[in-house]
Amino acid sequence: MGHEPSAVLSVKNLVVEYGRGPSRIRAVDGMSFEVSEGECVGFVGPNGAGKSTTIKSIMGFLFPTAGSITVFGKTAGTVTSRMRMGYLPEVALYYPFMKARELLELYGGLHRLDRATLARRIPGLLEEVGLKGRGEQQLRQFSKGMQQRLGIAQAIIADPELLIFDELSSGLDPIGRFDLRQVLLRLKARGRTIFFSSHELPEVEDLCDRVLIVHRGRCIEEKKVEDLMHPLDRFSILFSTADEGVFAPLKADHTIESLGEEKYHCLIDGAASYAGVLQHLAQGGATILEARSEHVSLEKYFMQLIREKDRELQSCAQSA
Repeated sequence: MGHEPSAVLSVKNLVVEYGRGPSRIRAVDGMSFEVSEGECVGFVGPNGAGKSTTIKSIMGFLFPTAGSITVFGKTAGTVTSRMRMGYLPEVALYYPFMKARELLELYGGLHRLDRATLARRIPGLLEEVGLKGRGEQQLRQFSKGMQQRLGIAQAIIADPELLIFDELSSGLDPIGRFDLRQVLLRLKARGRTIFFSSHELPEVEDLCDRVLIVHRGRCIEEKKVEDLMHPLDRFSILFSTADEGVFAPLKADHTIESLGEEKYHCLIDGAASYAGVLQHLAQGGATILEARSEHVSLEKYFMQLIREKDRELQSCAQSA
């Protein structure tokens, strides 16, 4: 029997509310998920979905209204769990007259690293995040992207087992995002567990083993990236027929759009279904005008899913 990875992070029925009385807002509404040892998990959703609130609760900065969070089997926010974590907040504010080296010494010291270890580790770490030779530069001279790179450095200074990033590539240009991706891939190869929220969906595709899609405080989709991307390979058929009865049986399983002048467009998920639809149309006498494959991006799938959920919620509200 193979070794089953243990759950490094476990969130169960999490509810977090802000405010009191009639003005109370439920930011997270029954969120549940787990992150296993060595996984890289993306946490994606629109603004206001509850991502940052969930991450702050994982770090112990916010207390749940209901539900529970455990990190390495301990209640979130304990000293023992935090010592094994690295964290980058959505907005990191650093003392502007501090030097980059001094900031890393501060965060390394909080993780109980001694001066000799820090002296050995900091130059290489600055180089790894693209800040080689910047150790003696004051942070007021750093651009937003440079501060984000430094924030990543402070998160990994103690070589933690679990990394939590809120809006991973915020403020980074394309080169910075590429460099960051390489850093995370190296950490992933060393077996580190990574959990991050991001608006950069291509980044999620490239890095993650699994994706959690959240909306209105709830997890609405949870899949391995390979399982999520497989159905995103779609096929498109443009055909013409004077007899709508030819494609009527296909409407239950496929999207068929009328283009006028007896022309129709059909979208199919999966190669097996594609072959079956082609055969059905040809046998029914339809003329195939065009047949091709088209890859649907994770970003487009994400937008479709969010819109579907909004329509469901609106429909439920109207029928209530």
